[in-house]
Amino acid sequence: MSRPDYIPSLDGLRGLAALLVVGAHIGLIFPITANLVTMGDEAVGLFFALSGFLMAHLYGSRPVTKENVLDFLVSRFARIYPVYLVAVVLVAMLSSMQNLDFVQPIVSGTDFVRHVFLLGSSGVFWSIPPEIQFYLLFPVLWLCLAQPHRYSGMIVGLAVVVVVDGLVELPGPGIVLVSKLPYFLFGALAGIMHSYWNRWIPSAFTGISTLFLLAVFFTYRHILPGFSPEFWGLQSAVAAAVIVGLVARQPPIAADVLAAAPVRFLGKISFSLYLFHVPIMFLARLTFDALMPEPALIVVTLCIAVAGAWFIHEMIEVPGRRLLVLIWQDNRWRLVSRETPADQMDRAILGLQEIEQRLVNGATSAMADQRQISATAEPWDGAEGTVIQDDRNGKLRA
Repeated sequence: MSRPDYIPSLDGLRGLAALLVVGAHIGLIFPITANLVTMGDEAVGLFFALSGFLMAHLYGSRPVTKENVLDFLVSRFARIYPVYLVAVVLVAMLSSMQNLDFVQPIVSGTDFVRHVFLLGSSGVFWSIPPEIQFYLLFPVLWLCLAQPHRYSGMIVGLAVVVVVDGLVELPGPGIVLVSKLPYFLFGALAGIMHSYWNRWIPSAFTGISTLFLLAVFFTYRHILPGFSPEFWGLQSAVAAAVIVGLVARQPPIAADVLAAAPVRFLGKISFSLYLFHVPIMFLARLTFDALMPEPALIVVTLCIAVAGAWFIHEMIEVPGRRLLVLIWQDNRWRLVSRETPADQMDRAILGLQEIEQRLVNGATSAMADQRQISATAEPWDGAEGTVIQDDRNGKLRA
């Protein structure tokens, strides 16, 4: 955790959001809690803004090259897809069992194939396709960040899309990126501002204000339902980005809360917890339902969900990501270094020209040395003789 780009408070924010998603789904497993206030939409919106922030913060200042873009795409795919696929297979297995009545089923073989190809929407899986779609869009945004003057037209186009999105009020949940795009883009804008405004040192008042805004963000729809009953919109996207940007500055008091070890632990396992909490809680209730009263069972089920997510994170998520990245690193030269025949011909011609020039220079130097030897009466000292350097690069180019 000593990486220079690591921000502990953001890990804690991610852990808090994951915990709120779990809380939003307790009612699926324990109907007695169905009337509790849930904040799942707010948590997912915060995830989207956080994703945009991190992409801009981690990659926005890097040069946009073929190598960097491919590394980015492979890294993000490896981060998400292996553990996602395991979750899809597990849910499909539970859904296919007779008389089990899994609460968020994948209902058919066609539905399973849709999920495998990131087009499914069962349970929490609906939020993964927009995430992947944003990763595919990010290289365009990356170009805009690297050369804003050259790609000003793209920047204006993205701004128009965001404005139209806000005016049309497209529905939020769903597998298409369009309605979630403001969260990613405003989050990315917060990431850019974080990178350039690195001299600002927040005060304790900023930390208190950050925690207050975070509380308002998660509760305002329930405290003031007539003010804004719908969550998905420009106002919540801006609010999510502002909160992520403030948390990233790690202001006092807020950082003490969000960077605390237990909250950061939840952030570390957040993706596995997000994907697997429903099937783990479902199976835990089936196993322990008759052994304890329901209030105690709810607590035990939550603990099992966290422990199971940690196990999956360590045994599937991290190893799967490392394996795909290692495979890519072993084979990336096949794509990154691939040259066209014209490129190879041009390189060969340049190499021959360089060799020819060195030969000419060497012959001229030898003639000059010979004239100098003839003009002097001093004997040649073999110990001070000239060593001919072998230009290995020249041989390779030839």
